[in-house]
Order: sequence, then structure tokens, then C-alpha cells
Amino acid sequence: MPIRSFVAIWPLFAGLSFIGLAIGVQGSLLGVRAALEGFDDILIGLVMSCYFAGFLAGSLLTPRMIQRVGHIRIFAALTAVASVSILVHALVIDPWVWALMRLITGFAFSAIYVVSESWLNQSATNTNRGQVLSVYTTILLVGICAGQFMLNIADPSGFTLFILISVMVSVAAVPILLSVVQTPPIEEVERVTMRHLWYRTKVGVIAIIMSQFVSSIVFSMGAVYVTRLGFAAYEVANFMGALMAGGMFLQWPLGKLSDSIDRRWVMGFSCLLGVFIAILISFIDEASGWLYGLVFLFGGCALSLYSIVVAFTNDHLRPTEIVPASGTIILFSGLASITGPIAVVYWLQIFGLKSFFVLIAGSLLGLGLMSIWRVLTIPALPAEFKVQSTLQAAAAPVGTILHAEEEAPVTI
Repeated sequence: MPIRSFVAIWPLFAGLSFIGLAIGVQGSLLGVRAALEGFDDILIGLVMSCYFAGFLAGSLLTPRMIQRVGHIRIFAALTAVASVSILVHALVIDPWVWALMRLITGFAFSAIYVVSESWLNQSATNTNRGQVLSVYTTILLVGICAGQFMLNIADPSGFTLFILISVMVSVAAVPILLSVVQTPPIEEVERVTMRHLWYRTKVGVIAIIMSQFVSSIVFSMGAVYVTRLGFAAYEVANFMGALMAGGMFLQWPLGKLSDSIDRRWVMGFSCLLGVFIAILISFIDEASGWLYGLVFLFGGCALSLYSIVVAFTNDHLRPTEIVPASGTIILFSGLASITGPIAVVYWLQIFGLKSFFVLIAGSLLGLGLMSIWRVLTIPALPAEFKVQSTLQAAAAPVGTILHAEEEAPVTI
């Protein structure tokens, strides 16, 4: 990315780095705190699912809100809402209040993403939009990963971490609201329907649903799982940090590999390797370097899928359909993410705590076998129809607006 372009939008990146940190520590903190407070597992799953429900609602409603009052007011208002909602968790220890606050938090963060991406899109050009997206997503992923280790700063059973998250969200608004980047014009974009996306690529839709189902389980219930195993707060931080780090560091090489060969091979073998690692992890119930190493590799296999799956889906769309289809991809992703935390809670009640990674392994096995079967039975898409893969953050609408334009028409 040219230095001039980066300097022009550094306030946005600075603010988003704080948002990433806040999101990273908040999800794990609430999981740990809910377990410490003795919340029923079903209620914990409901609380965690509410975040994704809010996220989905935000991605659908924010464009309409922006049309009414503009980007700046929406960003300022919902940053304040996100900052306050996390404090309510510490003030009122009640699962139903937490569920409402998680819904509001998800909505607020989704709106923050949409507004931020609109600003970045205004600053980017067709020649550097892919680089802008990569920097943007990397900053968020680094923040989410680093946020896991903030559990070590203070006792999760106290108020300090909640206050710190609120401060970070509030501070994040300052550089963005003071940015000199011109507010983007308000535009309406038609969406590709769910039925049309299914018609274009059934494998892509199924892969989006399954990858997000797995990601939502890991993001929302991973900290709860290891807390139930008896891990200390710093061990929970190491576990979740290793997961996120694996997804962050390995998705770029896997994405580039999928650009050069049939993406279905990469999806299939990543899933099968993830199945093997998940089974190994299910037999380990004590924190160790061996466990963290396995978790890092598992995160690389499972959490890297989303960017490959989105690229695979876009391969099967015409260039004019890619941006409109992004909203539908988020819709499928959001619905899958809502079901993940609730499904895993009922699964654990039937099969026990040690089956946490068994459910994940089963989900990845189905996706992996489907991908390889399609490789063996359906010819590969011609290379000229493939789009360039970009970094994507799972379980978040990253890249819903920032898409480089394609020049060649695609006929499927």
C-alpha cells in the first residue's frame, strides 16, 4: 500500500486496533465469568448466541440507519452504546441481562464495522483495495488474538477488565471521529438472494454455513470449555490466544495455496487435518505446550476456512454479483453462528464435556468429505474465473464492502 494512502487512513486503523482488542478480550472474559458465576450451560449458550444475532441484525439494518442520519452520527452513537453495554455486564450479574447486552453489543460492533468499511472504501482505489482489505483484516485479527492475553491483566471475577474494555471502545472512537477522511456517499446496493446464491454454488453455501458454525463454537464457547476443565485464567488466555494465532498466521499461506490449485482440495484437506487434530485435543485435559501447539494448528485449519470459502463462493459469481452477494454471505454466516453456541450446549449435555471437540471434528469431517467428493466428481473451475483470495475474519462482516472490482465476465 502506498505510504500516502496509509497515512490518510491511519486514524481508522488506529481506532480499529482498539476495537479488535476489545472484541478479543470481551468474548473470552464473558465466557470465563459466566462459568465462574455458575450460569447454567444452556443460558451461557444463549448469551453467546445473542452476540451473533445482534451482529446479523446490525449488518442488515445499519445501511438503512446510515441513510437516515449519516455515518458519523451512527458511529459515534453505537460506539457509546458498545462502551456502556459492557459495563452493564459487571453491574448486573444476570444471564438474561447479559443476553440483552450481548445482543446490543453485537449490533453495535456490526454497525462499527460497516461504517468503518465504508470509510476505508472511500479511501481505497481499485488498484489498492485488496491491500487495504488485507491491512484492515490483519489489524482486526491481531487485535482479537492479542485481546485473549489481556485476561492476564486482572482477575476475571472483578470489575477491572470490564472497565478496560469500555475504555478501549471509547478511545477507539476518537481517532476515527477526528479523521479527515471524507465521509463516503450513501448508496443502496441490491443483494443477491439466498436462493440465487444457492443456485450459483451449493457447495459454497454449505461450506459458509459449516465453517461459521465451527467458528462460532470456538469463539463463543472455547473459553467456557477450558474453564470447565479447570484451567486458570492465564491458561484460558493461552488456549484462546493459540487458537486465534493459528487462524491469523496460517490463513494467508492456505489462501495463497488455494489461489494456485483447486480450492476444494485445500478446503478438504484442511478440514480432515482439523478433524485429526481435534480428536487429539479431546484426549487432553491439562494445559501444556503440547496442547497449545495442537490448538494453534487446529486454529489454522478451522479458522482459516472462512476466507477460502468466501473466495470459492465468489469464484462462482459474476463480477457484478460479488458485492451484492456479500450481504447474503453474511446472512448465511450469521444464521449459522447463532446456532453454534446453543447446539454445542445441548451436545455437551448429552455426550459430556470431553465431546466438545468431537462435535467440531464431526462438522469438519462432513465439510471435508463433501469438498473432496466434489473434486473427484465435478471438474475444477477454469483458472481465469478465480478471484484473488483475501484475508477474512470469521464470524464478522469483514470485507462486506471492500471488494476489488473484477474486469472479466464469468459464465457459469
